[in-house]
Amino acid sequence: MRGDGDGWSIGPDGTRHWGKHGAAGLLLRAPDSDGSPLVLLQHRAAWSHQGGTWALPGGARDSHESTTHAAVREAHEEAGIAEDAVRVRGEVVTMHAESGWTYTTVVADAAHPLSTVANGESTELRWVREADVDSLPLHPGFGSSWPELRTAPVPAETEDLQAGDPHTVVLEDGGFGWLSVSSHQGSSHQGSSHQGSEQSGSDQNLSEASSTQS
Repeated sequence: MRGDGDGWSIGPDGTRHWGKHGAAGLLLRAPDSDGSPLVLLQHRAAWSHQGGTWALPGGARDSHESTTHAAVREAHEEAGIAEDAVRVRGEVVTMHAESGWTYTTVVADAAHPLSTVANGESTELRWVREADVDSLPLHPGFGSSWPELRTAPVPAETEDLQAGDPHTVVLEDGGFGWLSVSSHQGSSHQGSSHQGSEQSGSDQNLSEASSTQS
């Protein structure tokens, strides 16, 4: 079903951006077997705009949606990620066009790498080690925003972690960190292209993370 956000926003110079009310994408992280962060990336279908590049699941925001709801909805439609499987940590406007169009990146975590189901907009969905993201041919928009979205290591004592689960934290300067320990126990995940098993939920679901509607 097409939403009322589907369509182009056109700037004074004729530049077009997808999403009449702006767009949003989900930057979803999960811990690898060693506790280091993995990022869920979408290999865009060849027919799509900037096809063949890697980016985040995302798309146009409808007029009634918050940016968080739009990003999580798009991740569900494009990657099969359930709303209650993610915990939202924060969001940042990563592009602002002269037309007033914006792209908002919603940052969230999953307890482990979730299974994915690609729709027609994706050639592949892959959990990629954060350190390896730069090695892929990135969508220009995502590539330009990646430096401010990537995490810096935040060492912590084991007792500071909830159930030993590494996760994203928002830093005082507005950037993002990855709270982890030197040896993370109790995980059985595989490498960067691992597709994880289904998760029943998280300690904060979408409705807890953002109930404000735009």
